[in-house]
Amino acid sequence: MGWALLAATAGGAVAQTVADQSVPETNLDIPQNLQIFGKLDPNIRKPTAVVNDTVITQTDVDQRLALTLLTNGGAKPPADQLDQIKLQILRQLIDETLEVQEAKANKITITPAEIDQSVAGVAKRAGQTPEQFRVTLRKAGTSERSLRQAIEGELAWNRYLRRNVEPFVNVGDEEVKAIIDRIQAAKGTEEFNLHEIYLSANDGNREQVAANARQIIQELQKGQQPFEFYARSYSEASTKSVGGDLGWIRLATLPQPLAEAAQSMQVGQVAGPIPTPGGFSILYLTDKRTIGAADPRDARLSLKQLTIKFPPNTTMAQAQARAGVFAKALESIQGCGSVEKVAQSVGAEVVDNDSVPVRSVPDPRLQQILLSLKVGQATPPFGSPEEGVRSLVICGRDDPQQGAEPSANQIQGQLEQQRVNLRAQSKLRDLRRDAVIEYR
Repeated sequence: MGWALLAATAGGAVAQTVADQSVPETNLDIPQNLQIFGKLDPNIRKPTAVVNDTVITQTDVDQRLALTLLTNGGAKPPADQLDQIKLQILRQLIDETLEVQEAKANKITITPAEIDQSVAGVAKRAGQTPEQFRVTLRKAGTSERSLRQAIEGELAWNRYLRRNVEPFVNVGDEEVKAIIDRIQAAKGTEEFNLHEIYLSANDGNREQVAANARQIIQELQKGQQPFEFYARSYSEASTKSVGGDLGWIRLATLPQPLAEAAQSMQVGQVAGPIPTPGGFSILYLTDKRTIGAADPRDARLSLKQLTIKFPPNTTMAQAQARAGVFAKALESIQGCGSVEKVAQSVGAEVVDNDSVPVRSVPDPRLQQILLSLKVGQATPPFGSPEEGVRSLVICGRDDPQQGAEPSANQIQGQLEQQRVNLRAQSKLRDLRRDAVIEYR
């Protein structure tokens, strides 16, 4: 895992969706021929902090790291790189502490009952009861306390924004109309849903940053963590807080190197490192569409899912052999009425799923297979020795109608949310600037 890249990429947020080749102007008065007085030892790490009298302990950092790893697949960084990733976790905890403090200063308190409800929701999404999930947390090296603190931070800050920021954000009717007019004019053009990791570089470190970017891509190709995890950890763009999500954009709005790369990408593909003004970018194409046109992936399917599970310690060869028997049995399926009989013959479980959008299927390859099948046909087996092998049988299909345009209310909501996010970032910068933080 390329956790060591965190130190090389931890810097100021730079939005790379607009080309800018100028040198940033600052009000800093720094002499050209400066001399450093004193010594900074880069090997010294400050693992804990006191933030306006609130203590963040080493245990807090360790448990939040374990919680982050648990919620992102469980892969652990090498021991010799733990210090760097813990510093990143510490910065996140400092921001979270400042947000909770500001919320309380504005008489916003999150009750234990509200946190209990959220914990139960997290456990349910993991397929466990709250009691079972507590055991899972302890086994992962974290605790319910760490989870509750993270939930409190998120709820408190969101409530603060709803009360103190959102009421003062206004979007005029003329702004909404202008966007609707642009959508009408753009019908037939392509839009791309892109995620980006941006790493800044200069003449002195350009080769090293490019090497860091290539290492991130290698980690992405292993598939141990989602792209959003790496974007939050490494990206220096302002979109890092949302996992690098650039939203739906047209290529004309991107710098030429990014536009050229995106044009040749397939959905689900990662490209990079792409040289850009001031650094390098890594792009991930999650989706694309034609404005105003119906997208086949908006079709909704009625499915039957067949699953065969393997005993512990099943080898790949054993899994492939049983998957071959499974594939042979699937050939005898004649419509959904015969699924239960075929499943019984190979010891498979059957689960019904109705109104499933094709685009919600996580693997682009499986999406294309589903789009190519007729009602009553089954996909080839897919899965792994650890999680079992599955097949999907199409029982019905509702094809999409003409591509729906966003309503005026939807556009207004998006604009308001963008402005709330900008004000939230500005407020957090003010809180950091005014805070008294003591590192220990």
